Amino acid sequence: MLMPDLKDIPDNVRWRYAAACAAKLPALYEIAFREALGPQFATLEQEIWMEIAKMVKDIVHTSSFPVRNAKEIALAVQNATIILFGPEYGGETMEVTNDGAVVIVKRCPFLIHSYTLANDHERAFSRCMALTLTAVPLLNKDYTARYVRTMCTGDRQCEMKIEKKPPAAKSGEKAAEKK
Repeated sequence: MLMPDLKDIPDNVRWRYAAACAAKLPALYEIAFREALGPQFATLEQEIWMEIAKMVKDIVHTSSFPVRNAKEIALAVQNATIILFGPEYGGETMEVTNDGAVVIVKRCPFLIHSYTLANDHERAFSRCMALTLTAVPLLNKDYTARYVRTMCTGDRQCEMKIEKKPPAAKSGEKAAEKK
């Protein structure tokens, strides 16, 4: 019997397995390393997710997703997240003002695997937070993100606001850069 060629497996099947693996890895690392590393685990894990935010930026720029306003940034982050972690991620973006958007997430691959493997879903929030709060200003330095609700902490859905930074924050950053 001949072994099937990788090309014989449909792209959508390969993508589904790759995305499921990527979404499951954080919970697996949690199980394997948190106890051994103690408090250092959280710091190292946050650095990893901040690095993944750079991948979000690469995906967004390579794919030519626009990031001129809050709604475009929100859609770009959502699309990059789906590319990285698969279609189990489900949400919608609503524009609330010219400089603000709300992302509502109702399905999260990290939360699904956190429930089934690590049984500690609140830790999934630190991953998502590090990824999102790093990715948004990487995509457009004039914008920031903040969480209003999270499924990890018991809310029905996640709700994240992407807004233009206040003028004081921008001028404060410039002053810090000059030092």
